Amino acid sequence: VSDLRPSALPGSFDVSRSMFDLRSPPHRFMKRYDSLSSVPSSTSSRKDSQGSNRSLDTITLSGDERDFGRLNVKLCYVSSVEQIWITVLHCKDLSWPSSCGDNPRICVKGILTLPKPVQFKSSAKEGCNDIEFMETFVFAIKLQSLQAVRLVFKIQTQTPRKKTIGECSLALRELSSEESSHWLDISAPSK
Repeated sequence: VSDLRPSALPGSFDVSRSMFDLRSPPHRFMKRYDSLSSVPSSTSSRKDSQGSNRSLDTITLSGDERDFGRLNVKLCYVSSVEQIWITVLHCKDLSWPSSCGDNPRICVKGILTLPKPVQFKSSAKEGCNDIEFMETFVFAIKLQSLQAVRLVFKIQTQTPRKKTIGECSLALRELSSEESSHWLDISAPSK
C-alpha cells in the first residue's frame, strides 16, 4: 500500500495533478463516441467486414438516426391581447414503425414547457406521406414567460394503439408579432 500524502516522501506523487483532478477542464480526458460503435466520432472512415474503408456518409443509419420526416408550423404572438397563435400545418415525408400498421391515425401533440406545461392536440388524421392538419391553437400567455421555454411537438399514432413515433421542438426566444414559418426535423422520441 502506498501512502500518497505529500509528506510521505520527498517529491512524492501529487494526486491533485493526476487525471482524476476534478479542477482541471474535463474535456482534456473525455472523448466523444458516436452511437454506432465505440470508434471516436472524429474518425472519418471505418473498415467494413472485408477490411475496406468506407466514408461515414455511406454507412446505413441506425434506428435513432434515420429520417422521420418534417413538421411545418407557424407561430405568431399578438401582443395587444398577449396571445400566442400556433398553427400546425402539415407533416411531410412522415415514416412510422411497421408495428403501427399501414395507415395508422396520426395526431400532433404540442407542449409549451412552462413550469405548469400547456398541452394541446390536433385531430387525428389517416397516416400517409404528407398529412395536412391546418389547425390553429391560441393561448393567452405573457411574452416574457414564453421566450424562456420551448415548444415541443410529439407525433403520435392513435390507432392501433397510442404511441409517440417522433418528436421535435423549437425555442421561442425569437417569438414576435410577425408570423414565422418553421420546418422542424422529426427525430426518434426520447426515451
